[in-house]
Amino acid sequence: MGPAAVGYEPDMGLVSLAARGAAATGGQALRAATSTLASARPADKPLHPRGSVVPGVLERFGSLDTGAPWLDEAGEDDVLVRQSRAVGLPAVAPDIFGLAVRVPLPDDRYGDLLFASTGLGRVSRFTLTASRSPYRRPLTTLLPYRTPAGPVLLAAVHRDERTIDLSCAVLTGDWKPFGVLRLESDGPTAALDAPISFDPLLNTLPGLENYGWVRRLREPSYFTARRSRRQGDR
Repeated sequence: MGPAAVGYEPDMGLVSLAARGAAATGGQALRAATSTLASARPADKPLHPRGSVVPGVLERFGSLDTGAPWLDEAGEDDVLVRQSRAVGLPAVAPDIFGLAVRVPLPDDRYGDLLFASTGLGRVSRFTLTASRSPYRRPLTTLLPYRTPAGPVLLAAVHRDERTIDLSCAVLTGDWKPFGVLRLESDGPTAALDAPISFDPLLNTLPGLENYGWVRRLREPSYFTARRSRRQGDR
């Protein structure tokens, strides 16, 4: 998929065609999966239907220079974290794992980060990857955010069941640590689920903007999920 398919933006000069194509393919896969599952089982969450929500503490080191305040500034956030399986298959089957983080912001607002199991390589960081365990695969935001430093991806890697290392890369560049997330419960089944819906398009963090082409890729799947929630309430 070339630039015409995903939409060219002048400030994305650092984006290689291969990486942007991989990111776009990942977004299309999410959209297709959401539509398929929503038609098969209208529910609050067509994707990631079951999971666990636990509180956590996200410590930011303040060690980056991306121009995005939330990434660059040191701080500590009391967050909510949801861990889940994308398709909701039985535990013995491989699945795409998800990690959603809700960060409180001033004025009673919040920002949402969504990670999915991928790789960390220059192309695999844009490639959804199934696993039997949420701890065996790294997770990334799959699609980049726009920052003054360029297109930025975030990654989450489990150190153990309660500790997750967070890092950042300018598209296909090297990963640089920016924080650590500590969960207050053990494992993805240690807590009950909660009626909370994460939306990285509506709820952004300071300095992490969505590209127009990312919005165009993601919005259909989120529209489908919102419509499925309404149908599930009937």
